[in-house]
Amino acid sequence: MYKGGRIIASLVFVVALLSLPFFYNMGKGNKGPVINLNTSAILQLADKQCVEPTEWMRANHMKLLLQWREEAVRMGKTEYINSQGKSFKISLQTCLHCHYDPALNTSDQFCVSCHNYTAVKPNCWSCHTWPKEAGK
Repeated sequence: MYKGGRIIASLVFVVALLSLPFFYNMGKGNKGPVINLNTSAILQLADKQCVEPTEWMRANHMKLLLQWREEAVRMGKTEYINSQGKSFKISLQTCLHCHYDPALNTSDQFCVSCHNYTAVKPNCWSCHTWPKEAGK
């Protein structure tokens, strides 16, 4: 092979150069947003219960909202029965009742920060409006 050593050395150099960002960032995870909304204190003070357990909601809240949309719009249902048998009104206001504090504008922090972090653009607000206190 004519100048095979130089070709191989060049290929190794190019591969090393292209993989440098991967090795530089190895083990460095991007931390998620820090949310300071103390929903447990709100729930205790208001003697309320979240729609579903926290871990379940973190994993499935969008599925639940889509289910609510289908049930409300297509089937005319207005009530959701959770896994513990408690009844809730099918509405975004059900969520915002506890997950929004106009003094702290926590809907921006609670919803928008996570959606920005995950690069998700929900279309909820194309039909629904933010609470008036949020000024959106």
